[in-house]
Amino acid sequence: MSERAFEKLEILADAAKYDVSCASSGSKRQNKDKGLGNASNGICHAYTEDGRCVSLLKILLTNHCIFDCAYCVSRKSNDIKRAAFTVEEVVDLTISFYRRNYIEGLFLSSGIFYNADYTMERLVRIAKKLRLEENFNGYIHLKAIPGASEELLKEAGLYADRLSVNVEMPTETGLKLVAPDKSHKDVIEPMKYLKKEIIGFKEEKKIIKSTPTFAPAGQSTQMVIGATGESDMEILGMANYFYKKMSLRRVYYSGYVPISTDNRLPAIGTPVPMIRENRLYQADWLVRLYGFNVNELVGFDLPNLDLEIDPKLGWALRNLHQFPVDVNTADLALIKRIPGIGLLSAQKIISARKFKNLQPEDLQKMGVAYNRAKFFLAKSSPFALHKDYTSEQIRQQILTLQNSKYVANFSPQMALF
Repeated sequence: MSERAFEKLEILADAAKYDVSCASSGSKRQNKDKGLGNASNGICHAYTEDGRCVSLLKILLTNHCIFDCAYCVSRKSNDIKRAAFTVEEVVDLTISFYRRNYIEGLFLSSGIFYNADYTMERLVRIAKKLRLEENFNGYIHLKAIPGASEELLKEAGLYADRLSVNVEMPTETGLKLVAPDKSHKDVIEPMKYLKKEIIGFKEEKKIIKSTPTFAPAGQSTQMVIGATGESDMEILGMANYFYKKMSLRRVYYSGYVPISTDNRLPAIGTPVPMIRENRLYQADWLVRLYGFNVNELVGFDLPNLDLEIDPKLGWALRNLHQFPVDVNTADLALIKRIPGIGLLSAQKIISARKFKNLQPEDLQKMGVAYNRAKFFLAKSSPFALHKDYTSEQIRQQILTLQNSKYVANFSPQMALF
């Protein structure tokens, strides 16, 4: 690798670290024609010091940008080193790193060169060249540039496994505050188009087997948390809208990293709201996989998640009238709602109780966090009944058992203003 290419890689890999939407789940692209790699096993991931998960080749095409978004390190007014890869350089890097077993895929985002189409066209050329000329069957995640034409988005979906359009701020009001040059509509419209195409290609493939796959890992988005003043109710409400109306595979939450002095944003040195980010991911999982409604976790009377305890425990403490639960007779939906019992453990309980009356030690062997779950289990012997505890007493007892690495940082950021 040339010295200049290495310098570009340093600059553009560093700039890409703020985009957390890099998961590779959901794609089933198989190796063909003795090409390079396949996407069936996902990307190898690395973990940064603050616990974020990143792919090993995660880069920007360029950090030049025509926009001046206050929250973005690549904004045009920021005095930083600028760089831009050529199409050929990104392709060569991907193939070279893959052959060395450094990576299993490519995550490619970009600043905006001159306009959306000019940038999107280069992203598409990279994916197309990798697929058609290099016979690369590894995972490709492309950023769909807001405002890009439908023709380019369609072509991108034919070569990429996943496409993502970052909504950036959870609300249109928040986006106007810190990125007045950007349009919320320019984010929503591509999502609608991609949803339509993903469904259309799937339906057509049922009839015509030779129909190509289109973005088989679906689409995702990212919200920056804590840069503007949205509540968790607004954030989760918007995420729920994306899941239900846009059929998004994932919504990612990225705690804002203060990088500029701007009176619209938290001051430099303000802690990144990692624990809030974590609580939002927990709530997101509860909605997608555990059958919770958003309004069970947050509402006008409780607009923000409790930072000290996880959302499921918070819900249980507010709804003690639904407990204690007998795991030997309760249905799966209710067992999943018991704090300390995850999806897998709940399914094991349902299977195992066909053969015996479950004892506390059985739950512990299944991986249940029994010290937490025991406050919500009861009725049939020998489970202890903790009906005499108040929600506050249970909360305090569980808190004494917790040992979160995020305890020292409960900053929601905007509360500092």
